[in-house]
Amino acid sequence: MVQIGYTMMTEQAGPRQLVDHVMHAEDVGFDFSVASDHASPWLRAQGHSPYVWSVLGAAAQATSEIPLMTFVTCPTMRYHPAVVAQKAATLQLLSGGRFRLGLGSGENLNERIVGDWPPADVRLEMLGEAVEIIRELFRGEHVSRRGGHFTVDSARLWDLPDEPPPIGIAVSGERSCSLAGRLADVMIAVQPERALTESFERAGGAGKPRIGQMALCYDTDREVAVRRAHEQFKWFGMGWKVNSELPHPDAFEAATRYVRPEDVAEAIPCGDDPEAVVEAARGFVDAGFTEVALVQIGGNAQHDFLEWAEDKLLPQLHALGGDEAVAA
Repeated sequence: MVQIGYTMMTEQAGPRQLVDHVMHAEDVGFDFSVASDHASPWLRAQGHSPYVWSVLGAAAQATSEIPLMTFVTCPTMRYHPAVVAQKAATLQLLSGGRFRLGLGSGENLNERIVGDWPPADVRLEMLGEAVEIIRELFRGEHVSRRGGHFTVDSARLWDLPDEPPPIGIAVSGERSCSLAGRLADVMIAVQPERALTESFERAGGAGKPRIGQMALCYDTDREVAVRRAHEQFKWFGMGWKVNSELPHPDAFEAATRYVRPEDVAEAIPCGDDPEAVVEAARGFVDAGFTEVALVQIGGNAQHDFLEWAEDKLLPQLHALGGDEAVAA
């Protein structure tokens, strides 16, 4: 049975709201949760970007069972990998072992606030080195190294969980799949492409979880849902190569000025038809993903969505996969 997750999207809600939302998501039966780690929203209309690690610490205390995950943290510029390791180990302790550390090579939108934005090949090199440092610290080692990108001087984690957090790595192409297959416990992607899961498996990821993420916009009035999705998520269809490079919400606004509401409605399920969401999620399952995290668009539209999900959506989504999910 495919696992269905709930997304705490920090770009569209404040910290207290986010904790309230994930508590409700646990109550209605979501299998896991993920949270974005941003310094800025994609568009000004979203209007938020709290520090996700504080949110997750609060969520770890406010919930009791639902797994938590960063989706994803960039451990190379805004945060040094040794600091990420300390944060992740602490959150694993606070949550009683419910945390997974999702990592990626980052977006200019977030990482530019502390300096330059290197080319994609350099970002992947940095990510690989960062994961190695985090793994060493998770083992309880004293780490001193002067690598190609990072210096660590006699670092150690003094509070370690019995089991370190599994590490997920976000992928978008062959090179990132190769890195994830070699270094990750979990694959993360936002495109329902079998080429990604197959590349991950060839690189060493066979049998490991593969998490996808998809957006939807629930509302009983479909026109309201389409307008909200267009206002807040018209950037979503530009592709990762574009999304990772634009530096500011105003740049995303300019890049999407010709995107029409009907264009967004074609790409994102809008309204209150559970079959449309199930069909979109099926694309991930058919591509070999074992888990799918949902993003409900609109920070003030979460609780209505969660009630609808409990009653109408989750039973159908949990029926997805069957033999295909087990085989994957």
